[in-house]
Amino acid sequence: MSTQAPNEARVIPLRPQTSPPGSGGTNGTPQAPAPKEPLWRDLIGDVLRRERLAQERTLKDVAEEARISMPYLSELERGRKEASSEVLAAAAKALGLGLGDLLSLAQDELVRHSTRSRSAHRRSAPSARTNGLCLAA
Repeated sequence: MSTQAPNEARVIPLRPQTSPPGSGGTNGTPQAPAPKEPLWRDLIGDVLRRERLAQERTLKDVAEEARISMPYLSELERGRKEASSEVLAAAAKALGLGLGDLLSLAQDELVRHSTRSRSAHRRSAPSARTNGLCLAA
């Protein structure tokens, strides 16, 4: 018979824990969890939306020029869909960008996020090492 309460769910972790919860790091101080890496589709979507809004254009206008549906472009901007390179190139072109420009802007966002995450993690874990970052498009 189970010892847990009837309305309490049993949680089975998918990844093994390196140390028991609440035990802290190696020096006994609580350690902040590692920052979550952003998804590429979120970065691309943020860039698409930021560029469209900077040009004061509507979803409909950009979607028509890119020859993609307005709901699909909206899902791309919200990071809900993974677009093909053809769709990304069409959306970028509709915004007056090349595919390389779009990917470069998304990489800049990733670098900014990684820098913020490393500095926040470094404050909570002084012994953390940083690795280089390289993206090729």
